[in-house]
Amino acid sequence: MNANKEESQPKIAFGSFSATDRAKQYIGEVLDSGRLSYGNFSRAFEEEIAAKHDARFAVCCNSGTSALHMTLACLMETEGWREGDEVLVPAITFVATSNMVLLCGLEPVFVDVDPYTYNIDPAQIEKKITARTRAIMPVHLFGLPCAMDSIMDIAARHDLRVIEDSAETMFARYKGKSVGSFGDIACFSTYVGHMLATGVGGLALTDNPEYVEVLRSFAHHGRDPMYTNIDDMGDSKEARSEIPSHRFRFVRFGHSFRITELEAALGLAQLEEADSMVERRKRNAARLTTGLEEYSRYLQLPRVPQDRDHVFMVFPIVVCDTTVDRNELISFLEDRGIETREMMPLLSQPIYIERFGDILDQYPVAQNIEHNGFFIGCHPELEHGDIDYIIEQFAAFFAARQPLAAAVTPSEEIAATI
Repeated sequence: MNANKEESQPKIAFGSFSATDRAKQYIGEVLDSGRLSYGNFSRAFEEEIAAKHDARFAVCCNSGTSALHMTLACLMETEGWREGDEVLVPAITFVATSNMVLLCGLEPVFVDVDPYTYNIDPAQIEKKITARTRAIMPVHLFGLPCAMDSIMDIAARHDLRVIEDSAETMFARYKGKSVGSFGDIACFSTYVGHMLATGVGGLALTDNPEYVEVLRSFAHHGRDPMYTNIDDMGDSKEARSEIPSHRFRFVRFGHSFRITELEAALGLAQLEEADSMVERRKRNAARLTTGLEEYSRYLQLPRVPQDRDHVFMVFPIVVCDTTVDRNELISFLEDRGIETREMMPLLSQPIYIERFGDILDQYPVAQNIEHNGFFIGCHPELEHGDIDYIIEQFAAFFAARQPLAAAVTPSEEIAATI
């Protein structure tokens, strides 16, 4: 069991990292090579991540946030977008999604989410499309893919690009097709606590060779695509003669979004265990669902539509009885060593209220989730004893409560109005 030796109470974190023997081997190979910049491990990591997600190309970078930033910059350049053009984003997501839209000079337009999957609601998307809309950015939250068929149909009808923010969801499939393979560009994260954890790291995936050149250039200070790493020597005598003059040639404004071979080595080692890690996440989620089912009057547990996988980066919960205080439950769990996170509050963030005004009540599902949602860990390092401990603490919380009259759940009330 994942217990603190100095205390009898376990500490249940929402994420984990374990350095396997293979990870240590690969790190050792990197250190022995004397090569830290983009090299064999980075190339292999890109190729394997792309293959795992049914994509032709991947470009690694230092975070999922950077992947979003260079993706938006790439599409602004290649598609001729202008500052002030609009990108549709869900009203529940991590702030990086819409922050990057803003930092690229674009305007995020918020769309309410589905009350049961917590992902962007396709039924609400077309209401938000204007003459300035350029893209839809569905976010595959918590390990569950969005309803991509409907989203892609809407995008096709309105000639919109699709950017998949898949920072929290790797290896999952919707109707047999991988996340990251639907849109024009998809962005992944390998930050601590995500499906693969390399400390820092991210990737942008695409099938478009033009986008790949621009993405890689943006990640390397805006360098001429002819030379974006020290192994670029040219595949002909003519090309090799040109390379030296392109090494310090910059064709656009870019960033230093690069990772090192160390992060790529960690990612490759974890990729070898990806299938088993996903299975352990699903096993933990199933055990939690079974153990918490008796409290379904109070708690909305994860629902997995039949047409998609859920890889459970975390285990999301929404308090669905108005007599239960979400913050009281969170405090109870935290006091007993169970780490929690509020469920991606966005529109209530101080900087968003300053920028957009107090608009949360215009998004009733997001408002309910912000007020009543949270998540707990579901990672592969949790053992049966850890899961049982979590279930016991929920049982203790509800056992301490007096019997309450039945209440209309917020989710049912909201679902009846949309």
